[in-house]
Amino acid sequence: MERKCRTLKAKRFESWFLGKQKRADLFRRSETSEVRTDDGRNKNDFSIGSLEMSPGVISEELRIFVGTWNVAGRSPVGSLDVDLAEWLNPNDTADIYVIGFQEIVPLKTATVIGAEDQTEATNWNLLIGKTLNDKYGCPWLTPTVHPVTNENYQYNRVPSKQISKDQHRYKLMASKKMVGVFISVWIRRELLERHEVTHVQVCSVACGIMGYLGNKGSVSVSLSVGGTSFCFIAAHLASGEKKGDEGRRNCQVSKIFRRTFFPRLSEGGGTGKLQPLSILGHDRIFWFGDLNYRLYLEDNLARQLIKEQDWEALRKFDQLRRELEHGGVFQGWKEGKIEFAPTYKYSAYNCNRYSGGIPCRAGEKQRTPAWCDRILWYGKGVRQLSYFRSESKFSDHRPVSALFSTHIVAKKCKHRDAPSPDKSNKNCKFSQFNRKTLYVCSEEKISMK
Repeated sequence: MERKCRTLKAKRFESWFLGKQKRADLFRRSETSEVRTDDGRNKNDFSIGSLEMSPGVISEELRIFVGTWNVAGRSPVGSLDVDLAEWLNPNDTADIYVIGFQEIVPLKTATVIGAEDQTEATNWNLLIGKTLNDKYGCPWLTPTVHPVTNENYQYNRVPSKQISKDQHRYKLMASKKMVGVFISVWIRRELLERHEVTHVQVCSVACGIMGYLGNKGSVSVSLSVGGTSFCFIAAHLASGEKKGDEGRRNCQVSKIFRRTFFPRLSEGGGTGKLQPLSILGHDRIFWFGDLNYRLYLEDNLARQLIKEQDWEALRKFDQLRRELEHGGVFQGWKEGKIEFAPTYKYSAYNCNRYSGGIPCRAGEKQRTPAWCDRILWYGKGVRQLSYFRSESKFSDHRPVSALFSTHIVAKKCKHRDAPSPDKSNKNCKFSQFNRKTLYVCSEEKISMK
């Protein structure tokens, strides 16, 4: 009898949860088509993340690391200069690592119009896996859960048997390369054990030469953890610091918004398809990369402010900041306060001097230093904990990273409960991350702020 009651309760919850998801999907679609514009403008003050909670549903804190780096066409293989430890900072443990690269191959004719070669993507993934898992005594080759790499394939649900219980703390969940733009998503093993990671998909949008080649554009990953959807967009936008070049970048942003979609399967993995999910149809969205926005400032004045480390004065001339404030693109999006030196363009590898200047050295390009490498986010319930650059001299760009805190909404599952603080658990060291798990009554509403 008791067993039948438990089964009946489970069926009722499943019916409620699936109905809620479908209603949320319909609401997101109508909100996306009627309220959002192609360039991400927010016509109404819509609040993503206000969710009605019911018994058995929990809200759990999640930490997400987002990093971006233009590596100037250099390979990590055989180089003693590349060390990801300072940038990825694996000691400050995050639940999800999302890492974007630009120019992982030289942007030459053969690489832009030729067949995709995954060699460098594999090399960078191996180095990322080694960096994240090295402190746990893991070997160079990191097992994965068969990551999603193709736009024609998706995980409707990650099979639990693929979550191997070994030493490897982080698993490669999704990876996508388009010419030189590359994204890699890693998830902590304990998170995979506690929550279902579903609907993992990738998408690429080329908007470079002639508007359709992949030397510029974006690669994106969509996934859901529990009942919360995430979208990660790694982009490389048009270069140039002449008047009007920012307009080309804005056009590419709008094009990425229009062309990025993630087809979805019906519940239960059936053959029926739902309406594709757009970028703005997700709960939490992160957009990062070499966005190439420059400074509205003469070169000598910019260098003087950098020398004085007057970041507040320099930020006033930043193109992307003006776009965020005045709504050219990315209206409603947020960025943390920049309190570090511009990340582009350095003179040469292993050099701390910006390219150009007066006098300009022979063979150097005259470039006004700028914050080309940026990390933005959209959606309620996201809080930035840090935003900084690293000092690797491997490229003419410096890598940038940000750490975020957010929450996921998921079904409470007995075998996935967090251990109490006074009990040790080797497989799930939950207490060391100082998490707060909230159990909310059905009549309450929680707004992720």
